[in-house]
Amino acid sequence: MNILIAPNAFKNSLDAVKSAEAIRAGLHHSLLQADCILQPIADGGDGMLSVMLSQEKGEIKKAIVNDALGRKVEAQFALIKQGKTAVIEMAEASGIRLLKDEELNPMHASSYGTGELIKAALDAGAQEIVIGLGGSATVDLGLGMAQSLGVTLLDASSLPIAAGGEGVKNLHTVDASTMDKRLHEVQIIVTCDVTNTLLEAPSVFGPQKGATQEMIQELEIHFKRVGELVKSKLGKDIISPARTGAAGGLGAALLGFFDAKLVDGTDYLLSRTGFNEALEKAELIITAEGALDIQTQAGKGPYYVATQAKKLNKPVIMLAGSLPKNYQAKDYAVYDVVLPIGPRPQPLEEALAHTAENLERTAFQIGNMLALKTKNE
Repeated sequence: MNILIAPNAFKNSLDAVKSAEAIRAGLHHSLLQADCILQPIADGGDGMLSVMLSQEKGEIKKAIVNDALGRKVEAQFALIKQGKTAVIEMAEASGIRLLKDEELNPMHASSYGTGELIKAALDAGAQEIVIGLGGSATVDLGLGMAQSLGVTLLDASSLPIAAGGEGVKNLHTVDASTMDKRLHEVQIIVTCDVTNTLLEAPSVFGPQKGATQEMIQELEIHFKRVGELVKSKLGKDIISPARTGAAGGLGAALLGFFDAKLVDGTDYLLSRTGFNEALEKAELIITAEGALDIQTQAGKGPYYVATQAKKLNKPVIMLAGSLPKNYQAKDYAVYDVVLPIGPRPQPLEEALAHTAENLERTAFQIGNMLALKTKNE
C-alpha cells in the first residue's frame, strides 16, 4: 500500500518532520506492507524551515539579531537552490516563543530583528527570499523591520520613531528611497497562515501578544492612519489586501515597502515540495495536528491536505493530540477517520512530552488494522 504521511507540527512538542517520521516508524513496525511517502506540512509560520529542508537540499545559516525587545539572539535561516533562495521564519527573530508571558507588550515589541535576518540573506547573496509569517510577538505593522532595512520613518519632531506600537502611533514621515538598494533586485515571497487584512490585526492578534483593549483601540486608529499615509506617499494599498494583517501587520509592510507577494503558506509550500505528485500516487493519506478544532477547518494544513485528497477520492485519516469538547463528526467530515493519539486522559505537559511515541503507537495500530483487512479480502 502506498501511504502519504502529511502531518502538521504539534505545537510546543514535535515539528512536522519528526511527526511524519514517528508515524512512518509505527507503520513500519506493524504487519502492514507499506511504501510511505513523507510530506510534512507547514502553513507558512513556525516549522517552515524544517519542512522545506526536508524536501530540498540546502544549508542552515546563522545570524545575531535583535529579538522583539531588542536583546541579541542567534537566529537561523536557510539557503536552498544553490544559495539563490533564502528561507526565513520571522519567528526566529521576532517570535513570541522568545519572550516570557510577563514580557509581552505590543506597544514595545518590534520586528526590527526580522529585517536584520532579511539583510543577512541579502549579504549571503540570495536572489529570492521566502519569508514565513507566524508566531510573532509584534503588532508594529512591520515598521521595525522596515527601519532595519533603511526605510526612513520619522515622528513629528523628525526623529526616528520608537519601537513597537508606540512607533506606529507616532509615525509622521515615510521615505522609502533610503532603503537597502538590493531590495529592488530580489523577489520576496511571503507565506502566511492567515488571511486577515491589516485593520483586523490589532483585535484578532493583539490579545495573544499582550494587548489590552485600550491598546487595541489605539492601534486600530493608527493602523488605518499609517495605511493611508503609505498609500499617499508610496501609492500602495496596504489596508484592503488579504494577508496584510499577518504577523501584526508585517505582511502589510513587506507589501507596501518592498512589493512582496503575499501567498497562502500551505498551498505554496506543498506545491513547491512535490505534494501533488505524491498525492496522485497515494492510496491512503495520514495527516495530523496537535489540536483538531474549528481553526483547523478554517484552512490550516491538515484541512488543506484533506480537501485536496477528496478531490481525488482518496481516503484520509486524521490523528490529533486533542479533539474539541463539542466534537461532532459531521463538522469534520472531510476526514474519513479521526483518531486521538493519547492513551488516556493526562496532563498537557505529559501529552506534549510523549507525542512521538503516541503517534508511533497509533500508527502501529492503524497498520495492523489495515493489514488485517487486507488479509481478509
